[in-house]
Formats: sequence, structure tokens, C-alpha cells
Amino acid sequence: MSKVLTQTLIYEILSVVEEIPEGKVATYGQIAKLIGRDRNARLVGFVLSKVEYYGRYPCHRVVNHQGRTAPMWSEQRSLLEQEGVVFKSDGKVDLDKCLWKV
Repeated sequence: MSKVLTQTLIYEILSVVEEIPEGKVATYGQIAKLIGRDRNARLVGFVLSKVEYYGRYPCHRVVNHQGRTAPMWSEQRSLLEQEGVVFKSDGKVDLDKCLWKV
């Protein structure tokens, strides 16, 4: 992964995350597409898992393509709910209502 992952790429990903408006979410795949790497959703997830090394970004606004929050981050849902993000009865973000339309 180190051949693919450069500081420039990391900050491209984080600059997109920084633009996600409050009350909206983006998916890992959506971010990958926005930086021109359609097939690198997992790379986006990897970078976000290491975000504490790069500063403060609203990573809680990123979910998977089904609207699931990160499995090992229990605070993510409450952070999103504080911003008005709507969850469905199955515990997933309601992407029809809350997906960031770029």
C-alpha cells in the first residue's frame, strides 16, 4: 500500500472529507470517485482510520455504501445524530435523505 499511499493522496482524501457539510454523509466510494480513484474505497477507509496523525477532520460523516457506520466507533452515530442525520430502523443512515449531493 505504501507505493499507492502518498502524502498528496492522503490530503486529497482529507480535503474532500473536510467539505462534507454538517448534517450530510458521504460514502467511502463517493470520496474515492471524487478524487479520481473510483476503485479505492478501501484506501479511503484506511486513510480515515489513521486520521489522528493528520489533524481534525469530520470523519464521522463518512459511512459505507449501505449507510453503516464504522463498527468499532460507537460515538459515530451520536455525532451524526447531533448534526441531524437521520437513521432508519435498521440502524443505517438514511442515504436518501442525508447523502451529500456533490
